[in-house]
Amino acid sequence: MFSRTPLALGGAAFLLAAVTACSPVEENNSATTPSASSDTCAPASLATKTAGKLTVGTDNPAYEPWFSENKPDNGKGYESAVAYQVAERLGYQRSDVVWTGVMFNNAIAPGPKAFDIDVNQFSITDERRAAVDFSSPYYLVRQTVITTKKSKIAGAKSLADLKDAKLGAQVGTTSYQAITDVIKPTAGPAVFNNNDDAKKALENGTVDGIVVDLPTAFYMTAAELEDGVIVGQLPQVGVPEQFGIVLDKGSPLTGCVSRAVDQLRQDGTLAVLEKTWLAGSSGAPELQ
Repeated sequence: MFSRTPLALGGAAFLLAAVTACSPVEENNSATTPSASSDTCAPASLATKTAGKLTVGTDNPAYEPWFSENKPDNGKGYESAVAYQVAERLGYQRSDVVWTGVMFNNAIAPGPKAFDIDVNQFSITDERRAAVDFSSPYYLVRQTVITTKKSKIAGAKSLADLKDAKLGAQVGTTSYQAITDVIKPTAGPAVFNNNDDAKKALENGTVDGIVVDLPTAFYMTAAELEDGVIVGQLPQVGVPEQFGIVLDKGSPLTGCVSRAVDQLRQDGTLAVLEKTWLAGSSGAPELQ
């Protein structure tokens, strides 16, 4: 299991200590967001769902290590901490942040949203951009195959070794897309409503392995699966995959939220949050 130390959610001393850290992501210049100024990004100027409040959506359950104890509002876990830091940069107090449960697929579907922003490991894709807005990226992600020691793919070293495997992933995710577009197994992938269902299928042998993002892979194999094994990271294809905050299409908040994320990247805060909550999420074998 990862070593985690809760991180204070604000304070100039904390941010100054973070400056020397490396930035965990580079901004994806292929996708631009509106510019914003300090005046237009103050809470009094932002057209949020509830005046003076910032409504933040995420899935239920909210998984480790992105959240902790399925309590998004406790500030623990990488995405919870990022959300509170974004809120702080926008001028909101912690008490002004309101969390709401939103299913993954509903958050990226066309139509009005019940949230101002949503943080839930959403990879930025052109297809999704047709329905929603994304902030600047806050995390560079790798998709990863995991299994158990008794599985026939536990010793797989290459994509070719996975051709005959029955694999699965959560519906609507880039993890699922990685199976169809990168691994391309002979058998069609199994699809699950959430990672809990995927994990159960792996445990009972319905699938040989499942695909998740790398930090989730480390957490699940260390803390949730008996004899869990990381088979390996999948190759990056094309533009590196990055997580972004989701907003309603054409949201007036998009530029302000991107500005806040950019500040967190540039002053090293994202790097510190990554080291705090995603420590150990590196060093997994590479599948070629």
